[in-house]
Amino acid sequence: MARKSIAAENGQLDQRELRNALGRFATGITVITTTTPSGTHEALTANSFAALSLDPPLVLWSLVNEAPSREGFLAAGCFAINVLGAHQRAVSNQFAQTSDDKFDGIGWHPGEGGCPVLDDTLAVFECSTERTIDGGDHLLFVGRVEKLSYRDGTPLVFSGGRYCMAAELPDDTGDGETAFSDILLWR
Repeated sequence: MARKSIAAENGQLDQRELRNALGRFATGITVITTTTPSGTHEALTANSFAALSLDPPLVLWSLVNEAPSREGFLAAGCFAINVLGAHQRAVSNQFAQTSDDKFDGIGWHPGEGGCPVLDDTLAVFECSTERTIDGGDHLLFVGRVEKLSYRDGTPLVFSGGRYCMAAELPDDTGDGETAFSDILLWR
């Protein structure tokens, strides 16, 4: 298949084409949660989660500036990143919708910082907000991981505008070499 190439014009790219290209990068799916100072629970589905630093332990995610939950996340000072498993497609869809009670029918408990921790997820990162950074039409949240938990399972993945599952590739080196992630991810 031929590679499509699009150049920026006057510093701008066609947003649909940019989304198409970004969709080639598979991401995990998370639900980011917080509890505001007034006790309101905010949550949204996001695939913008990324590791930032091991020392100190920092992660990041981004929120569109027009999100109704923006002020709540800013005021809270903490958030929980809930990494979804392949069995949680419905959970992802529920938190992606606009609703008065996104938590309806979803099992959860308050984490140590008071942020909702969803039941049955593959991993949870409970974070204090370290800083926020203007990122164009999004706001980047940098969080210091205060507590984490995880378990084995197949992650829910998003690629090309649809859900999919990750599958392990066979070892094609045949020499039992250490996986790429063990060697290079943090160097």
